[in-house]
Amino acid sequence: MKKETHLNFSTNPLDRKSTLRLVDIMVYGWIGGKHACVDLTEVSPLVEIGVRAFAVGHATLKVASNKMIKHEKTCSDNQHAFISFAFDIFGFLAP
Repeated sequence: MKKETHLNFSTNPLDRKSTLRLVDIMVYGWIGGKHACVDLTEVSPLVEIGVRAFAVGHATLKVASNKMIKHEKTCSDNQHAFISFAFDIFGFLAP
C-alpha cells in the first residue's frame, strides 16, 4: 500500500496521451491481482450543488457519482480497480 502516489495513465490508447494522476491510496494486488486506486473525499453538505432543498447525504452522493464517472473507466482501461469513499462532515458515507 502506498499513500498519495502518482500514476501515469493512458487516457486514450489511440492518442497515446497520458495524464499524471494523484491517488490518495494505492493498494497493490487488491482485486484479482489488480491494483486498487482508492479515492477519499470529504464533502461539506452545505456547499452549493445546484439543489434548492437541503437533503442529508445528497451532496455526498452527487460527489461520489461524479468521481466514479470521472475516474472509474480510466482506471479500468489501465487494469486498475477504482474505489471511492465519499463521506460528509456529519458522518454520511456514500454506498
